[in-house]
Amino acid sequence: MAESDKYFVVTQKAIPEVLLKVVEAKRLMDSGRCETVQDAAGQVGISRSSFYKYKDDIFPFHDSTKGRTITLSLQIDDRPGLLSDVLKSIAKFGANVLTIHQSIPVSGVAAVSVSVQALETTGDISDMVVEMGHKEGVRGVKILAKE
Repeated sequence: MAESDKYFVVTQKAIPEVLLKVVEAKRLMDSGRCETVQDAAGQVGISRSSFYKYKDDIFPFHDSTKGRTITLSLQIDDRPGLLSDVLKSIAKFGANVLTIHQSIPVSGVAAVSVSVQALETTGDISDMVVEMGHKEGVRGVKILAKE
């Protein structure tokens, strides 16, 4: 695999500001609020050359997930109904559950991995992960892989 073909999943706080502005400029153009690269780049405060340099290399996570399998790792409390609540979030966002693996709870906490298929109709996977992480009893959610 060539260096240019490698992908990384990082949180927004780890991304340089210029890259976030490129994403915003692309959103402005896609929404029709700006018709030219010059207008969009100017509105977000970057140069046209920065836009063109990075436009094909940065995109919101959910844009790249449609039709893909996403594997999530969760740490959840050993509490009746909690895994069901987590799965309801997946259903709410319209993703298809492919596999579920849960370890035997140790000290009241179970490790769970869930593989989901993001369909064309699936909502924003990032929002789904955030929602899952805010459930009482969920100690952490991480995206392990995207295929």
